[in-house]
Amino acid sequence: MHSMSFRNPVISGYYPDPSVVRVNDDFYLINSSFEYFPGVPIFHSKDLIHWTPLGHILTRQSQLDLRTTRSSSGIYAATLRHHAGRFYMITTDVRGIGNFYVTADKPEGPWSDPILLPYGGIDPSLFFDEDGRAYVTVQNGADLESHIIQYEIDPESGEVLSEPAEIWRGDGGPWVEGPHLYKINGLYYLMTASGGTDRDHREIIARSSTPYGPFEDKPEPVLTHRGLKEHPVQCLGHADLVEDTTGNWWAVFLGMRPVDGKYSPLGRETFLAPVTWTEDGWPMIDNNEGTVVSDDTCLDGAVQRIELSGGFGPEWAFLRSYEEDRYSWTEQEGRLAVRGNAYTLDNEAPAVFACIRQKHHRMELGVSLEYDPAQDGEHAGLAARLNNRGYLFWGLACREGRRVMELTVKDGDLKQIYHYEVKGSGQVRLRIASDGRVYTCSYSEDGTSWLEAEEKVHVSVLSPEVNGGFTGVCLGLHASGEGTDAAAPAYFAEFYYINTKGDVL
Repeated sequence: MHSMSFRNPVISGYYPDPSVVRVNDDFYLINSSFEYFPGVPIFHSKDLIHWTPLGHILTRQSQLDLRTTRSSSGIYAATLRHHAGRFYMITTDVRGIGNFYVTADKPEGPWSDPILLPYGGIDPSLFFDEDGRAYVTVQNGADLESHIIQYEIDPESGEVLSEPAEIWRGDGGPWVEGPHLYKINGLYYLMTASGGTDRDHREIIARSSTPYGPFEDKPEPVLTHRGLKEHPVQCLGHADLVEDTTGNWWAVFLGMRPVDGKYSPLGRETFLAPVTWTEDGWPMIDNNEGTVVSDDTCLDGAVQRIELSGGFGPEWAFLRSYEEDRYSWTEQEGRLAVRGNAYTLDNEAPAVFACIRQKHHRMELGVSLEYDPAQDGEHAGLAARLNNRGYLFWGLACREGRRVMELTVKDGDLKQIYHYEVKGSGQVRLRIASDGRVYTCSYSEDGTSWLEAEEKVHVSVLSPEVNGGFTGVCLGLHASGEGTDAAAPAYFAEFYYINTKGDVL
């Protein structure tokens, strides 16, 4: 029996498409990462509830080159598996090198260079059968033509051992994707997402006595809230199953917590739920029962603090590329020097942006900034980014030869820039805070008296429902020379991120 109590989401913020594996009494989980580098964050847990970030799987440019990757392209749903003492991570670099897998002896790596695979669209997974044979199960086709194909490989070399065969077309909905094949109690279960990752998202399943079918469909989804439009947790799907050490089954999957039922700046988050089995052998999670809930008050009530001191921890990522020479911890003691390149957050290019996920609807982000921009257009400070169509920047800039506070709000095709006077030439403290419905920007030149920007930024600006894409908001440090390399470094210190008590839902 499932006896654990826990709060959802178990990993909050933009951590979609979870895949999980158990090795002895350890659990490991990975997520999609799209245009952020390094790729594929990986977590460890002993209980499926408390997850510790280990870092990322794709940490080298030889594994993943995102420098020309568009927003919400890059790394899509990945699958993590363990076989014969080795870890396997298989995924798609969309509009890049396509489908591939990497291997490692330990989950923290080092992971191999990619082994390329020739067939399929997105979301490949690996299944190791009891006889040692290895199958790639992968989405193919687009939209209503989406279906699942499968072929056998040699997992050591990546050599393809069979032609791909179509094995399932799902429930007739669009985007039958994210397939996972399991063998449980002598039967092969094929589980996929369907309906697209919006409000009709669902997880469906079929079973067979052989890995290639024919498959018997379960007529109803095993997981969805598509019939519960007022429920605070929406878009459930992209699930993966795992058995714990006591024989209980669990599912990890993505879900969204829209504010006022409309806006989801946190993106698609990782949820956990127990799996029950029907008398006739089907797994069930939550088919419009509404049992998957989010205890937002408790979740956002305990203060979580993320600080930046002496190095980037495992939760940090970068926009498309990590250029090491843009960041220096040694120039000024206790400060991080950041040198902007020619790109801004408008560009679908590797702008200088070191970031963490926004994990709570109510939060505050702060930093102290010492910066004397040397040429017109240079700017540095804090940013909250959904994608190149939705972001806000708050920091110091040089405009017409003057150092000013600058607020930039990008909302689709509309870009608005506001300026505030800076009296002195010393450091400023910057804050971006959200109450779940609006983002508020403020600054202080003396550390005690704060001036607040009149312009509030509505949460819709940073929500995929309005400005598209598959990510959620990332928060962090941005610097740019706006068309040329920045001539002056920006010095950041006392960075913090905290969630503030309570939530709006």
